[in-house]
Amino acid sequence: MNILGLGHSENEANLTPASDGPDLVYHKCMAIARNMWWSWHPEVVHLFRDIDPVRWRELDHNPIALLREFTPETLAYRAGERVLHSRINYAYRRLGEYLNSPNTWAHTHAGVLGSKPVAYFSAEFGLHESLPIYSGGLGVLSGDHIKSASGLGIPLVGIGLFYNHGYFKQRLSADGFQSEEYIEHNIENLPLTPARTASGSPFIVTLDTRSGELHAKVWKLAVGRVTLFLLDSNFEGNRPEDRELTSRLYGGDERTRIRQELLIGVGGIRTLQAMGITPGAYHLNEGHSAFATLEAMRFKMVEDGLSIEDAQREIANATLFTTHTPVPAGHDRFNPDLIEEHLGPLRDGLGISHEHLMSLGRVNTADQREPFCMTVLGLKLSRRANAVSQLHGHVSRRMWRPLWPNREETAIPIGHITNGVHVQSWLAEQMLQLYDRHFPAHWTTHMGEPGVWQSIHQVDPGELWETHNALKNMLLAFVRRRLARQMGQRHETQENIDLAMRIGNPSALTIGFARRFATYKRANLIFSDIDRIAAIVNDTARPVQILFAGKAHPKDEPGKRFIQEIANFRGDSRFAGKVIFIEDYDINVCRHMIQGVDVWLNNPRRPLEASGTSGQKVILNGGLNLSILDGWWAEAYDGSNGFAIGKGTSHADDRITDSRDASNLYEALEKQVIPMFFDRDQDGLPAAWIQHMRNSISTLAWRFSSHRMVMDYARMGYVPASGGLSSSMP
Repeated sequence: MNILGLGHSENEANLTPASDGPDLVYHKCMAIARNMWWSWHPEVVHLFRDIDPVRWRELDHNPIALLREFTPETLAYRAGERVLHSRINYAYRRLGEYLNSPNTWAHTHAGVLGSKPVAYFSAEFGLHESLPIYSGGLGVLSGDHIKSASGLGIPLVGIGLFYNHGYFKQRLSADGFQSEEYIEHNIENLPLTPARTASGSPFIVTLDTRSGELHAKVWKLAVGRVTLFLLDSNFEGNRPEDRELTSRLYGGDERTRIRQELLIGVGGIRTLQAMGITPGAYHLNEGHSAFATLEAMRFKMVEDGLSIEDAQREIANATLFTTHTPVPAGHDRFNPDLIEEHLGPLRDGLGISHEHLMSLGRVNTADQREPFCMTVLGLKLSRRANAVSQLHGHVSRRMWRPLWPNREETAIPIGHITNGVHVQSWLAEQMLQLYDRHFPAHWTTHMGEPGVWQSIHQVDPGELWETHNALKNMLLAFVRRRLARQMGQRHETQENIDLAMRIGNPSALTIGFARRFATYKRANLIFSDIDRIAAIVNDTARPVQILFAGKAHPKDEPGKRFIQEIANFRGDSRFAGKVIFIEDYDINVCRHMIQGVDVWLNNPRRPLEASGTSGQKVILNGGLNLSILDGWWAEAYDGSNGFAIGKGTSHADDRITDSRDASNLYEALEKQVIPMFFDRDQDGLPAAWIQHMRNSISTLAWRFSSHRMVMDYARMGYVPASGGLSSSMP
């Protein structure tokens, strides 16, 4: 299937074996490994794991790194020894069928995109732990977005940056303070190939700035049916400081940031042009890539002879902008000198003055002291803009109302499409097997339909509870291994390491909290009253344990202190073994936690959580949410599918809000969550709890899937931007 209209599909070429024998076995395995499709198919993950289980774990579940340790002959021998040949052939055949299937949702519902793919820009993409070019929620959302676009058959190309040091590896010192370590990744062990022009030569992006040229090579990555282009400034033609430009995610100062955003926006558009791709729609996932609109305008002026006004109108009509945060620090702003240094040559090409350019990034165009804001540029140069939850839509319209001073707040043109998660990436294999037994045949092709998920009410309560407890035990085993490794890295005593291997009570109510340690997320809220939380976790009749994970931005000292506070409870006899911090949060840690916890805790300061998606992943695996009524949970909670902290209000004084929310959190734990969990029937089952699990799955799994999310973007954004008819954005 050639969804990009570029002639012969590279995916098809990769699936054409050259010869028989050991070379063929090796070729098939490597072809599977070079398409991230494998990462959301458990049977294929297990295929790679079974080649060498020990090395699979040591290599962070990286199939290419694993395969490179074998020759074709030794791999063929291992496949024969472990009876893997039929599984290899099956996986290879399934990938080929997937790539070439014409029967997709998009074929029926978004045919207008067939020759005009969506160009999806994002600063990070979280696809799998073996490809660490993400930091957290935004990147994982982008990864889930393009996976669902692939599954739905939506013609889409992704554009981002390749960070050869990725985000940092987190280590905690003996006193609990976070340190950061950056590790350079071996390109040969990643599923990347150089992007090539029509003549076959590797493509190099060149950008002019007032201070000299900036170059980047471009990598291609296959994510199912989607192609992802990643720009990499580690190129010999660059100055030493520019070679480091894309080495780290969210590193450096404002000058580093604007140069990264120049690459992703302007460089991304030039990459698409060089690849012969003419997008029907541009989707800017947050303001980092908003410079893309300016370069797309310049190209329209050169290619079609349009005026600046007409070019702006055409590009704006084709552009969808998604804003993700109401936190001011989340919106990049640059001073006029930085803008002129980096956008000056592009401004010349547009034929506009410096003040005209600056006005496109200012709320108050007459205020020459106001910096250039990337979010403002994105909002001004798009005709479709959305927040990422219903509540965030209200907040965003209020926040950006000054851009439309003559409109009522309800008429501000910012809608909302609530975030969702990629079901197949986050659903535990054991739950998948349970669903396969009880859900309609081929249910995964209809996972965005509510009727499919009602089948959970036909599942025997004991079977659902047993499956959940199996996942919980797997989580606790994982936690023990990680704690032992963490202690070994800190050179703690063998006695402590042995103790770590005994931590984790499978009978205890297990609460999980894992996310970026920004202060507004209030990771330490549950410790507002130390004596009260100590009494909760030390109740021998109703034991409770709390698992924490997450990273603070390297420059976020208050966030680091939150981590230190929580990590150091390991030295308090009241909390030792009951409050546990798991270091180096990544997709792998997240996967274990969301699949095994009983309760997912989320207590941001409302309304600063734009959406949140970690709790949505928990739903799929039978866990329940205990959350402030913010972001997605404000539109999800119905009283029978989880638990709410408070009533969805906040005080003008943050100190009062925090105190009130802490009190409501304790009350929810003591009066609702803990009693319901430990209230068992004659069969030893928590009947009311299991009913909440069923209600959570049946009412929420379909609504908060990324398939539903991407279908919404297609209907309300991509299709109309490309000239088709569609419904309006809510």
